[in-house]
Amino acid sequence: MIKYQAKIYKDSDAYSVEFPDLPGCFSSGETLEEAKAMATEALTLYLEEARDPKWDIPKAKSRKSRGFYWIAPSPEVAIPLMLRKVRQKLSLSQNQAVKKLGITVQQLQKLETPGKSNSTIKTLSKISQAFDIEIDLVA
Repeated sequence: MIKYQAKIYKDSDAYSVEFPDLPGCFSSGETLEEAKAMATEALTLYLEEARDPKWDIPKAKSRKSRGFYWIAPSPEVAIPLMLRKVRQKLSLSQNQAVKKLGITVQQLQKLETPGKSNSTIKTLSKISQAFDIEIDLVA
């Protein structure tokens, strides 16, 4: 699953959230729990803008300092980006991928577009088998 570390720290009366790997992605909350929930929403909205298939999905860096928490975006955004990332990691063009999957380019583009994808378990299983990979859906 796609995850990024958020730096959450206490200000005078609230908790601020920022994602060091994602410039301009930030949020806040009155409590730590609310800040984490708002971080998920901010991350989802930030990554939802990745509708351009040529947009490079930023790499998440691991930090061991205090105040860093792993945050995953909503599945509606995480799954399409994860599928795109897997295809790119395998150095497959969209045309090569659709041949392996037995679907159209338009279907693949929809599967890889945040907010437009409607991946079923059956589809994810087919992708897993065609690409010979294990798909991690654990947040």
